[in-house]
Amino acid sequence: MMKLENMGNEAIRKELGTRLQRERLNQNITQAQLAEQAGVSRRTLVAAEKGEGTTLETLIRLLRGLGKLGQLDQFLPEPEISPIQLAKLKGKVRQKASGKLRYPTEHNTAWKWKED
Repeated sequence: MMKLENMGNEAIRKELGTRLQRERLNQNITQAQLAEQAGVSRRTLVAAEKGEGTTLETLIRLLRGLGKLGQLDQFLPEPEISPIQLAKLKGKVRQKASGKLRYPTEHNTAWKWKED
């Protein structure tokens, strides 16, 4: 399993493209067949498998064509509302974020150039 957190965006796109291609090949589906099933051009599929820029719409279509759309639940599970938030909101669903962090996380540190 690759550590995606340590990879740049280009490397992640290429890894996702490789995974799409591997799944397509595992299912013994040609590029032309998947492109037709997904409703995209073969050129679009080739670009996605190379990790070149693609849209979320295209990714959804390709996953649906591969029968893997349900995998999105593992990718980004539906978040549950914390009981504390629910109590604070008196049963209402939160609509806005305050933008204020109440505790430090690994993501709220200032970005710095990597020094050699």
